Amino acid sequence: MGSHRRLAPSGFDRGALCVLTAAAAALGAVATAVPATAAPHEDTRTEVDRLYEAAEKATEAFNEAGERAGVLRRQVGDAQDRIARKQERINGLREQLGSLAGAQYRSGGLDPSLALLFSDDPADYLDKASVLDRITTHQAGELKDLQDALRELAQERAEATRRLGDLEKSREAVEKHKRTVEQKLAKARQLLNSLPSAERAAYDRASRSGRSDLPGPEGAGAVSGRAAAALAAARSALGRPYVWGANGPTGFDCSGLVQWSYARAGVGLPRTSQAQAHAGRRVPLSQARPGDIVTYRSDASHVGMYAGNGQVIHAPYPGAPVRYDPVGMMPVSSVTRP
Repeated sequence: MGSHRRLAPSGFDRGALCVLTAAAAALGAVATAVPATAAPHEDTRTEVDRLYEAAEKATEAFNEAGERAGVLRRQVGDAQDRIARKQERINGLREQLGSLAGAQYRSGGLDPSLALLFSDDPADYLDKASVLDRITTHQAGELKDLQDALRELAQERAEATRRLGDLEKSREAVEKHKRTVEQKLAKARQLLNSLPSAERAAYDRASRSGRSDLPGPEGAGAVSGRAAAALAAARSALGRPYVWGANGPTGFDCSGLVQWSYARAGVGLPRTSQAQAHAGRRVPLSQARPGDIVTYRSDASHVGMYAGNGQVIHAPYPGAPVRYDPVGMMPVSSVTRP
């Protein structure tokens, strides 16, 4: 644990900035998406769908930025721990060197030639002086190595801290835009409420795209113990609200629900829908089993869990609770079996 290790590259400079740029773009699109006045009913439903899709993409980008921040915080903490341990070693070496220097001064304060002249045993004096010199040289060299390592670690810590600060500033900006999006989503609910009650109820019951023409699984097949446990957890969350950036237990976004459900089954999954799409073995939709992860759209920006009988459990969008919907509600990107 005390050995020197360089901080692992976080990929922040390119990766996180791309994520945050994508989030800002999605959020900007949302901010200008709602018209000043209510459109005809069909246009209203289309506009609400567009709002929800853009907001969901922004949410997943926000989640990824948060995950990167967590990794970076751990790296900074590890660096600080290593620095503290090395500082203790340096302090101990300094004490040892101070003791050796004092002993050398007390026993060899005279000119070496005079000390040798007055020594009772010149040969013994020479042996001791040689050993003392070798010890001092060795300790000084070791101290220099540790000081160099400490300097390098301090530089890495400063750089990691700077990166963390930059990321936190960016996250604050995303939070600010998030509040704007939430206001627009509230406007979306107002638009929905402007629909006749029958149309509004139909929209709330239906999936966002209303797609039911996509092929579904032919049979449920055998379900593993952990998949069954994850599905049971997802079912226990039915009715809980969609909450921005939340992964339970009282609220969820789409990827948060899947992550939380599998965590209840003892399986760790990544935080975002895009990463969850690669967290296991890909299978065709026709072979989906309960507990499989189903991602949607070409960018895998939405995710749910296959529940059998041609349905998924998912957290749909703000204002809609965790619920069942047809597996073909949107274009399926992939089916993954953790």
